[in-house]
Amino acid sequence: MKLLVMSAAIAAASIAAPATAQVMAPAEYVMTAGASDLYEIASSQVLLETTQDPKLRAFAQMMTQDHTKSTADVKAAAARSRVKVTPPKLTPLQQELVTELRAEQGPARDAAYIAQQKASHGQALNVQKAYAAEGTAPALKTAAAAIVPVVEHHVMELKAM
Repeated sequence: MKLLVMSAAIAAASIAAPATAQVMAPAEYVMTAGASDLYEIASSQVLLETTQDPKLRAFAQMMTQDHTKSTADVKAAAARSRVKVTPPKLTPLQQELVTELRAEQGPARDAAYIAQQKASHGQALNVQKAYAAEGTAPALKTAAAAIVPVVEHHVMELKAM
């Protein structure tokens, strides 16, 4: 568990860095948002395999639905912006986090999932807000702006856990 908390902290620090730097190019935003959504879906599916906590189960199901929708919204906006979309893939760090989550069981997996979600949603919120404010492709800016309140809702839900 100690390793997991450390990984979540490293993830938050290393993933959040792009949002504070120069604004992402449209293709980079699409790739980053897609990887973020894919991670949220994959980690939620791992949790759903074992959790007995009804509140956590409902949250993970919401993650799967909301992040599937945001992926579709970003893909549609990318098409309108003539930005090439490749299938999303997990970053090496995201893959490591999913692997760590799979290694945990029971309440330890639940706790690890919550810690990872808090870190990843902080990063996702930074990316979406930054692109909504300063992105260069209007359709993608609009999509990012629409995603911000959804991610903010997720952050609020996580604070209650």
